[in-house]
Formats: sequence, C-alpha cells, structure tokens
Amino acid sequence: MWAYESVFYQIYPLGFCGAPFENDGIQEHRIKKVLDWIPHLEKLGINAVYFSPIFESDTHGYNTRDYRKIDVRLGTNEDFKEVCKALHQAGIRVVLDGVFNHVGRGFWAFQDVLQNRERSPYVDWFHLNLGGNSNYNDGLWYEGWEGNYDLVKLNLRNEQVISHIFDSVRFWVEEFGIDGLRLDVAYCLDRDFIHRLRGFCDGLKDEFFLLGEMIHGDYKQIVGDGMLHSATNYECFKGLYSSFNRNNLFEIVHSLLRQFGPENWTLYRGMHLLSFVDNHDVTRIASNLSNEAHLPLIYALCMGMPGIPCIYYGSEWGAKARKEEGDPALRACFEAPVECELTEWIGKLVRAKRESKALNYGEFRSVVLTNRQCIFERKTDDERILVAINADSAPYTAHFDAGCGQAVDLISGKTHDFGGGSELPPYSAAYWKMER
Repeated sequence: MWAYESVFYQIYPLGFCGAPFENDGIQEHRIKKVLDWIPHLEKLGINAVYFSPIFESDTHGYNTRDYRKIDVRLGTNEDFKEVCKALHQAGIRVVLDGVFNHVGRGFWAFQDVLQNRERSPYVDWFHLNLGGNSNYNDGLWYEGWEGNYDLVKLNLRNEQVISHIFDSVRFWVEEFGIDGLRLDVAYCLDRDFIHRLRGFCDGLKDEFFLLGEMIHGDYKQIVGDGMLHSATNYECFKGLYSSFNRNNLFEIVHSLLRQFGPENWTLYRGMHLLSFVDNHDVTRIASNLSNEAHLPLIYALCMGMPGIPCIYYGSEWGAKARKEEGDPALRACFEAPVECELTEWIGKLVRAKRESKALNYGEFRSVVLTNRQCIFERKTDDERILVAINADSAPYTAHFDAGCGQAVDLISGKTHDFGGGSELPPYSAAYWKMER
C-alpha cells in the first residue's frame, strides 16, 4: 500500500491558518495558505499530508457542526478542492481527520433534539436521557466524550448515523479526492463500526488508507484484516524522547523488539504503525529534548525504525512549544516555512526512507546496544540496512560482524568501511546500505 512507503506531514488547519478559536461565522479563505507551502513539502520529500479537523465546528475542530462543509474560518469547499488538486498534482496524498465518535453541540441534528426533544427524528442519534439534565442545563442528559459535554457522543449502532457518516466519506472522496482517514479517538469507537467502515472504504477507492488514534491498549484491537491499516504508535513516541533524555537507548530498542522483533511472541511484526516525535496534542520535540544535539538523531531513529513516519508542521525546523502552554501554543500559525540545517537533514532522511525497501518493509533486529548507542538491522530478501545512532558527545567505535566489508550511507552518500570496527562521530546517525 502507498501509505507504507510514505512520509506524512501533519497540518492542524485552524492553527496553521491563524483562524480564531471560536467560530465567528466570518468566511475567510485561509486554507489556500497550504498552496504556498507545497514547494516546501516537495523539498522535504513529503508524499502524504494528514489534515487535522477541517470541517465546520464550534471551536477547535473536533466538535463538528457539519461533516460536509469546510469550516467558514478556513474558506469554502471550492477552496479546499483547489488545495487537494494542487497537492495531488505534486504527488502528495491527502488524509483527513474523521471525527466520528462525537460531534459538537452545534451539530445540526443535536440542535434539533434540543429544540424538539422527543419529537425530534434524531433522538436516537445520541445517548440521551430526556429525564435528566446536562452541565449546560439543557433539561436533558447526554453522554459526552470522557466527560466533556461540548463533545456529544454519537450512537454508532444507529443505522441512520452510520449512513450519514458513510455518505459523508463518499462525499469527501467525490468532492476532494481524499486518499484516507485518520480516525479520532479510535480506541473509543465501536468495533463493528470500524469493521463496516473498512468494508465500505475498500469498495469506495483502491488502497483507501485508514489510520486510528490509539493512545493506549493493544493496537491489534483495531488494526488488522477487516479493520484499520494502522494506528498511532504512542508507546514508541514516549520511548523515543525518553531514551535520549535519560541516556537510555535500551528503552526504545526494547519497545521496538517487543513490537517488531524476531521472536515468536513479537506483538506487531508486519504492521505499519504511525511513528512520530510530536503532534498537535503533545509538547513539540524541540522543547521535549534535554539536549538539542539529539534533535537530528531522534528524527533519524524515527525514520529508521519500522513504521510510517509523520512530521508535525513547524517541528522540522525546531519550533518550540510545551503542552502546559496550551493548545494555541502547540497549534501555532507560522507565516512561512523555515529552511535550516535541520530541515535539510530531515529531507535527506525522508528520501532515504522512501527509496529503501528495507526501511519501509524490512524486519527488525538489534545488533549493538548501549546506553548511548544503538545499531539495528532492517532487512528484506534483497536489501539490508543498518541504522546506527551515537547519542554521545564522544566518538564511539562499534565492533561487530557486519557481514560485509563496505556499505554506502544513504544519508550522506559516503562509502563506509567496516574494517577495524565502525566509528561513529559524536552525535551522529547513519543508514548503512550493506553490500552483498
């Protein structure tokens, strides 16, 4: 599948475009800003963009009002159609956020329930108790997502709700030509709904990609035959930054062995989980790392390990923001992309990842592991790559049986000689493509 050979770029549209937090009802054609960033995406080598919520909502996008209308703060459906067309012409796929667990209080069907109560044809679209009351003093109780009553939980066992969602997905494919969906809070979604959505999408468009947000639990609950193609790999997200901050690369390599290693008990071997160092919900990686010299290395590790890498807009040049500063800080508006050594480095990693069968599909095996260094193998039948990381301020010489005399570093293009040990400069990374 195309997604397994891709590097994603996440854009949170409302923040990216500098839209007001509250929906002010004033139409502005802000989403066209993406058009100006396409050359930057091409320079990075990105071939898929994941857009966080883009449809009409009350505030932050996850409280949907209308699944079939681009948020007025971002523009019109025609504006977004133009954006998608330009991305596709640049060879970049489009994945949208599917927020199907809940809607906003401004969602048209819920507004009808508030006005008409038991006379509303949409009463069964939600989990309601007309004899109760809500935090908003509506004179009725309803289930909100994890106790947040601005997020009204949908009844995904209701056939009318399912039809409305499926018809909306079909509309997005026909209107915008989208190539996949990222399912918000997929760990909360009804499993039968996920199964039916997969079947519907398989018949809608070839290789339509389905990704689920999975913060905790067993990814196999929602990923597999007849279910989703991928899930967000939060276990390794934590392991990545924690390993560098604690000078303990054993942590991330242990997680990778647990998930993808050669043993029979390995949990997710063969799966293509979404790998990331930050996103719109967490502290940006440049603020999360204790040592700035580790920033290029964590991207090298993320791109070299099994999975589908995703870069969060702005982090490719080291933008900073902490979770405790609030969502507006994490979802900032940047006037233009920044070109620097880090963006150039990430571009080299992206191209190495995309052009290597082993980095996209190869098995995982740990070769050398210390607190501050790791070397692991990614291998297919016709290609073998060694990913080497030195997170120390001193050079390191690794002694191991490389199985060949020379290799080419896919990042630098330089030839590497394994005679007498493999020396890694301070704070360095390499993707050695081994000669047969």
